[in-house]
Amino acid sequence: MTRIVLVMHEPLGSGFAACAEHVLGQKPELTVFDVEADAQPSELVPELTRQLLQDPDEATLVLCDIFGATPFNIAKQALKLASEQGLTAHLITGTNLCMVLKALTDQQENPDKLSESVRLGALRGIVNAD
Repeated sequence: MTRIVLVMHEPLGSGFAACAEHVLGQKPELTVFDVEADAQPSELVPELTRQLLQDPDEATLVLCDIFGATPFNIAKQALKLASEQGLTAHLITGTNLCMVLKALTDQQENPDKLSESVRLGALRGIVNAD
């Protein structure tokens, strides 16, 4: 099963995890890495890398909120370091609740298929309800 990691501006990751628990009726299997407003990326990259490498044989899907923002940059650097040590991972930005729920309900062994399924789930979740 692919591990799900949320790397986002605090408190968004924790909020998504709480919403997922509410919707799914159970505590979701995911890792939340909330990044505080005054965070020092140079300190958080090694911390996230360590977390990612706790089980380097487990494929990982990292979901971030905003492309190019501090949490994304931390995740990108940590994933680069972890992948150099054998971690297989994908990184998707623009995360919304539909994506988090899709990732949790489709937690497949194949991270490539899961990554694409989550991306498409985000698009299907955007609806003009007029």
